[in-house]
Amino acid sequence: MSTTISVASAQFGRDMEEAYRTIGALIEQANERGSDLLVLPEAALGGYLPSLGGGDESPEARQRRLESLPPALELGGPELARVAAMAGDMTVTLGFCEADGDTRYNAAVTLCGDGILGSYRKVHQPLGENLCYSAGSGYPTFETPVGRMGMQICYDKAFPEAARALSLGGAEIIASISAWPTSRTNTTPNMDDDRWKQRFDIYDRARALENQLIWVASNQAGTFGSLRFVCSAKIVGPGGEVLADTGTEEGLATATLDVKDAMRAARGGGMYNLRDRRPELYGSVTEPNRVEELTYA
Repeated sequence: MSTTISVASAQFGRDMEEAYRTIGALIEQANERGSDLLVLPEAALGGYLPSLGGGDESPEARQRRLESLPPALELGGPELARVAAMAGDMTVTLGFCEADGDTRYNAAVTLCGDGILGSYRKVHQPLGENLCYSAGSGYPTFETPVGRMGMQICYDKAFPEAARALSLGGAEIIASISAWPTSRTNTTPNMDDDRWKQRFDIYDRARALENQLIWVASNQAGTFGSLRFVCSAKIVGPGGEVLADTGTEEGLATATLDVKDAMRAARGGGMYNLRDRRPELYGSVTEPNRVEELTYA
C-alpha cells in the first residue's frame, strides 16, 4: 500500500495565530498532494530559542533567557487539540514547548483528528539548551495510520544510538524535526557550502541507511533571533537515497512509496543490519561517559 509523505521547511516564531495559519496552509498543501503524513519543524508552535550557547551565564542573563522562552503548552491542552482538528484524517508531527507542571521540555507530538498518537521529549541538548529545558528520558515508538513511528528532535540525529533504539522498537518511519542553524563560526554566503548544513544532510542519510527505514527530516526556515536555519527538509529511503527535498529553500517536499515494500527490499538482501548486529560486543557503547577521556583541548 502506497503512503504519501510530505515534510516542511517553514518559518515559525512566537506568534501563535500566525503559526496556526502556517500550519493550516501546509496541511492544505499536503492534502492537495494526497499526503497521509505531514512532518512539521521543531518548535512549530511558539518558535525556538532566540540564541544558543550559555557557558558561564550570569543570573541576569539566565533570567533574560528564561523570559524569552516560547509559550509552554500542556500535552492535553487546547493548542494541540486545535492542530489535531486541523489535521483531520492526516497524521501530523510537529514540535512545541511542553509544560509538565513547572518543568519545560523541548517536545514533539504526532497526532491526527482522533487525537495524540505519540509524544516525545528531546533527549540530547546542545549549547546551553539545558538552561531552558529539561531532558527527556527515552525513545518510544507508537502505531499510527501510516505505520509504526518514532520521533527525534534536532541534535538527536547526531547520535546513532538514538535512531537505533527507535529501529529496535519497530519504527518504520522516524520523524526527525529540527531548528537546525547554520554554522556560527564559519559563515558562508552560499548555504549549500555551510558545514552545519552538510552535517545535517549526512546525518539524515546515514541514519536512514544504518537502520534501513524511512527517515523524514523537517527543519525551520528563515531566521529567528541570532539563528539562521538551513532548511533542507527531506524524505530519505531505507537505502539512504533522498526521495524528495526542499534544498536550501522554504517549502514542502513530497514522496510516495510503499513503506513496507521499501523496507523489505532494503532488508531482504545480504545485509540486514538489525539481524546482523553483535550486541554482546557493544557493552562500552552504553557505559557512562568518562568526561575526562572525551574532552579535547
